[in-house]
Amino acid sequence: MTSHQATTALDLTYVIYDEGSHLSFILALLTLSPILLMASYAALSVFTREYIILVMWAGQFFGEGLNLVIKRLVKQDRPFEHLGSGYGFPSSHSQYMGYFTTFLLTHIYFRHRFTPTGTPILDKLLHISVPAVLLLWTSGVAYSRYHLSYHTPIQIISGLLIGSLLAIITYTLSYILPTKYPGSPLGQIYFYILDNPLSQFVGLRDGWAIWRDSGKCEEWVRWRDEWEKVKVQQGVPQTRKEGKSRAVKTENGRMKLDKKRH
Repeated sequence: MTSHQATTALDLTYVIYDEGSHLSFILALLTLSPILLMASYAALSVFTREYIILVMWAGQFFGEGLNLVIKRLVKQDRPFEHLGSGYGFPSSHSQYMGYFTTFLLTHIYFRHRFTPTGTPILDKLLHISVPAVLLLWTSGVAYSRYHLSYHTPIQIISGLLIGSLLAIITYTLSYILPTKYPGSPLGQIYFYILDNPLSQFVGLRDGWAIWRDSGKCEEWVRWRDEWEKVKVQQGVPQTRKEGKSRAVKTENGRMKLDKKRH
């Protein structure tokens, strides 16, 4: 690189914080945490090949582009120009997390049901803890942008609202309306995406259209039955008598494990 070439920092992973404050350091790490989501999207898309995960990921990419467009239209500066590059309205981190959390909470409310553990207290704790962790995470990232002086409160709140609204619109157009009105144009697009030759080749599926937990309980039960056969073939001694595992549906359509004992 020659001396006359301009240089810049990669703002995506470049965070300035108060080195004398432990809270500032923790918030600096927290403000970087959304970066991990893109890798998670990629991994989940490859290994699960779930339609809803791909839709969520595509919506997240669209949101990043939308954020850039809004920033260039509004052209509102950050509270301190030396922190971050580009405009500050709306906060991209807040919009990112607002979309992520709202999409998941919407999916949990309308479609997903957690596989019962067999213990009512644990089931209740799971139903409360997952949304609580998502909301706390999003709140922490949003607050970190204010604490580290990268955005004003209005920029942060606007980012959260835009991301949440985008998530609701994306989920409604890609899942709620197509599954409720299969004969509509959105429904036809939904079925074409799942049924076209390319989707069948890569194994794209919508597990939640069949099972409320996307088939995780059914998948585990099938694995457990085959595992018991493997143990018998390998001559592994049985410590207790076990019957055949099977998945049954409760009244509300959720899957649970029903293990009969001899």
